[in-house]
Amino acid sequence: MKINKDDLNEELLNKLKKLETYIESLGSLAVGFSGGVDSSLLLAVAKEVLGDNVIAVTGADASVPEREVKEATEFCKERGIKHIICRVNPLSEDGYRHNGPDRCYFCKHGIFTEVKRIADENGISFMAEGSNVDDIGDYRPGLKAAAELSVKSPLREAGLRKNEIRMISKAMGLPTWSKPAYACLASRFVYGEEITEEKLYMIDQAEQFLIEHGFLEERVRLHGNIARIEVPAKDIPKLVEEDIRESVYKRFTDLGFKFVTIDMKGYRLGSMNATLNNGK
Repeated sequence: MKINKDDLNEELLNKLKKLETYIESLGSLAVGFSGGVDSSLLLAVAKEVLGDNVIAVTGADASVPEREVKEATEFCKERGIKHIICRVNPLSEDGYRHNGPDRCYFCKHGIFTEVKRIADENGISFMAEGSNVDDIGDYRPGLKAAAELSVKSPLREAGLRKNEIRMISKAMGLPTWSKPAYACLASRFVYGEEITEEKLYMIDQAEQFLIEHGFLEERVRLHGNIARIEVPAKDIPKLVEEDIRESVYKRFTDLGFKFVTIDMKGYRLGSMNATLNNGK
């Protein structure tokens, strides 16, 4: 793999080496691959180090937009990585469908149970996921599920943070280096709001509409029959331009939302977790 080392300082080169050494020690690896910034770097390095002893496994369900699955597939195809898409149905789990604060636990437990089965079938010794050091301080019950199933976290083992992952990805020429952060569509629901396939579809189509209109960093949060749109603060003036505002309102109400609002704070990761911090 060609890498422009001039773009990386000594600390980042050392962390990259630590990542490579750790992955090499595992021998073979099944990477839970979403196609996002973190798992893409993990998979690319694992392919370089382990060759054909690495596989990528992508969980696909109603909470994952088809565009994300397509991008993950193309990433693997371009690099000659064996890619397996496993169809899962987290909605069959009450703990997921009822959408309590631990929803992500049930989803990740189900996905990595499948990854384990696929790894065993392919003679792969270990599983890995793409969380980084910055994820440790956030509320992420999915990491508990990963730990219970002995899923490795190589990026954390190497001490890599999100901005460092982007810098290394850019130096490696990975197309994901500048990709906006992404989380599954279930994260758009206020806690306690039941997750259904119909509501996931509404959110997916609403966000796709915003993306097609140039809002690449966006979230559509669902509060009952209300859509709360988050875009970066600098993009709010564009969103409220008359033509765009009217077209967004029409598309969202056609999808089934009764009210369409704009979050004046702007886009930020994990905004639904604010209800956990203040008890509301």
